[in-house]
Amino acid sequence: MRHVIKASIIAATIALVSAPIQARAEGYVAPWLGMNWGTGSDIDHGRTALGVELGRMGAGVIGGEIGLGYSPSFFGTVNDFGHNTVIDVMGNLIIGVPVGGTRGAGIRPFVTAGVGLVRTQIDGGTFAALSSEKNNMLGWNAGAGVMGYFNTHVGVRGDIRYLRGFKDLATGTTEINLNGNNQLHYWRLQAGVVLR
Repeated sequence: MRHVIKASIIAATIALVSAPIQARAEGYVAPWLGMNWGTGSDIDHGRTALGVELGRMGAGVIGGEIGLGYSPSFFGTVNDFGHNTVIDVMGNLIIGVPVGGTRGAGIRPFVTAGVGLVRTQIDGGTFAALSSEKNNMLGWNAGAGVMGYFNTHVGVRGDIRYLRGFKDLATGTTEINLNGNNQLHYWRLQAGVVLR
């Protein structure tokens, strides 16, 4: 687990440090609410999530952000799976063009991608046979969205992301396999405020 956390921190640091810092760089915090859905039977569709994105954009188009997502009851109800969660911590590169500038009202459509830690936990429940299972794995995410500002400091943000772990949940091995059906993979639609 320590290696995965170190890799996540290094990726986030590289994304933030490599972003061009100009005189008018903008930092932001964006708390959000979201909805997860899966591409198979690995998730109970429509489960809620919440989190926050912390980022910094240069006056140009490239920046970096660190995101934290928390998904309670990810796999299903507490009766069936007990207390079950998925937590993701990602360091992302973000590319977005500021339409209307970086001050005052305007919008910034963006694409983003990065790597980080995905942690799953299931504690008891009918299907889990009252056992506890925890998995820490390296994962990645990619998505697109838009930030719209009402003024210099306050706006709204919405994006859609695809998240995937590198770990095969059946064998426990880590592999880069975009078509691996035994890897945790899901979509998330998220929206919230953005403060810069």
